[in-house]
Amino acid sequence: MDKVSVNVETYGCKVNFYDTGLLQKRLIKNGFEADKKAANIHIINSCAVTAEATKEALRKIRKIKSESPDSTVVVTGCAAQVDTDKFQDNPHADLVVANSHKGQLEALLLKKLSGELQEKVFKSNIFKKEDLEAGGGREKDHTRSFLKIQDGCNSFCTFCVIPFARGKSRSVPIDDLVNRVNDLYGEGVREVVLTGVHIGDYEDTFFEKSRVLEDLIEQILVRTSMPRLRVSSLEPIELSERLLELFQDSALCPHFHMSIQSADSKVLKDMKRHYSADQVESALNWIHNKVKNPFVGMDVIAGFPGETEQEFQNTYDLLERSPWTKIHVFPYSERPGTFANRLQGKWDRSVIMERSKRLRSLSADRYSQRALDQMGLIKSAMLIRSKDERVQKAITHDFWNVSLPEQPIYSAGEIKTIKITGFDHSHPSRMEGCLVGEFVSENH
Repeated sequence: MDKVSVNVETYGCKVNFYDTGLLQKRLIKNGFEADKKAANIHIINSCAVTAEATKEALRKIRKIKSESPDSTVVVTGCAAQVDTDKFQDNPHADLVVANSHKGQLEALLLKKLSGELQEKVFKSNIFKKEDLEAGGGREKDHTRSFLKIQDGCNSFCTFCVIPFARGKSRSVPIDDLVNRVNDLYGEGVREVVLTGVHIGDYEDTFFEKSRVLEDLIEQILVRTSMPRLRVSSLEPIELSERLLELFQDSALCPHFHMSIQSADSKVLKDMKRHYSADQVESALNWIHNKVKNPFVGMDVIAGFPGETEQEFQNTYDLLERSPWTKIHVFPYSERPGTFANRLQGKWDRSVIMERSKRLRSLSADRYSQRALDQMGLIKSAMLIRSKDERVQKAITHDFWNVSLPEQPIYSAGEIKTIKITGFDHSHPSRMEGCLVGEFVSENH
């Protein structure tokens, strides 16, 4: 096959970015060329966490076809799985490959290009999918890598459609993951992020005694040379004494992303979350008592159906008195196909956005306070690529974004010692602001 240029656009969660890394690798192996500017094939790896996410994919494929009408547009990912009908009869989508068939995408695309393929849509029951399509994670030219350790979810929270997009929970064996981390290290990757749809459900059942997330982390720390390991979303009840003790290893970054969604027990019950407000508060305090200088981000939904003003205030008050760094605020958005979409007590958009604004203000104030606490500190930081090549950016070991001077110029992926010298509240690429730093001698 002559070289055909392809571009993959990724939306949504870290698991999707992992899948994109794997897809890019398979496409290149099958003779495709990754070239965004010259692409005549566009693959949309879509998200479906909200109805708006599906609309975003629809807008994107319409834009691609208007700018490049002769190009081939492929829609895959979660929206292709749960909102298939939105793309099936859409003239801007040439091929629809649901998550159930994502592992066959390059083969289907080759058949499409050769004229052998008559069907447009490829989809089957996602709950029958057993494989996890291992081996991805590193997108082309990226120096950090996501590593999917688990896929699917058995929780069926009332606001979430993801089990219907990703299927049942299933995990990759520890030995396979350790080998993959060693491979990534050999490829020059110096930071790996363990990710999945619900990593608290991780379970390696290939032994007499099944092994859990703590076992996996411990094995990666012991059996690999990866200098930076990060863990993605956890729920409050998924923290353990053993897990927090593992953060004493300097390779395990003191960065937590807590999926709490609410800090009111009644709302949590309506969401079908299996923990209480007290457990949320205990988890946040536990992290700060056990781990030195942690960065703690959280997901919180504002304006869930039936959430009274007092229940929202309960969440606000608990978070105001608890230790954390940043809130990712999600205004509640109706998602067809979820139980929450049938609940009574839906709020006007104005109420949802007003509550979101209050939480974002709380987050911005807290983030600024924590940022000022970083002044003068010496940190280990990994250089990352910037859209503006005149500016160097880095992510510190504890997950602070830092803007660095233009000179000297280092390569993305290098880990350097820096000193935090300022905080830019109005940094154009970061809504909440960005730390400013300078390079210091490595033998400081």
